[in-house]
Amino acid sequence: MAIELTSDVKGFRDKISILSGEDVSICYQCGECSASCPYSSEMDLLPSTVIRLIQLGQKEVVNSQCIWLCSTCLSCFARCPQGIDIAKVMEALRQLNLRKQKSNIDLSKISREELNRIPQVALIASLRKLMG
Repeated sequence: MAIELTSDVKGFRDKISILSGEDVSICYQCGECSASCPYSSEMDLLPSTVIRLIQLGQKEVVNSQCIWLCSTCLSCFARCPQGIDIAKVMEALRQLNLRKQKSNIDLSKISREELNRIPQVALIASLRKLMG
């Protein structure tokens, strides 16, 4: 018996596929990505869970902290029997998160002394990553 996906589920999955260039629908949940991820013990969602939530159209996955922990080491891609580059999928989720115009850094809470001490390139890089 075939399961019909709603257009909302297809739309979210397709948006991720367009942004990442990866077809997450071919994942059959073997778990190799999660087993090979060096940060999986620190993540709130395992990489395989992220892919499954995308397959199910669960848009809340863009709010997960694990998308920011992915270091794009490509261990998951190297072991994936379907050849899904999960690092690209995580980047697509970060893009969607950033498009919400939500800032995770409040410059007004950083003291002048800290601003003078923090390397400028680190501050700019963190603002680019965390701001839309």
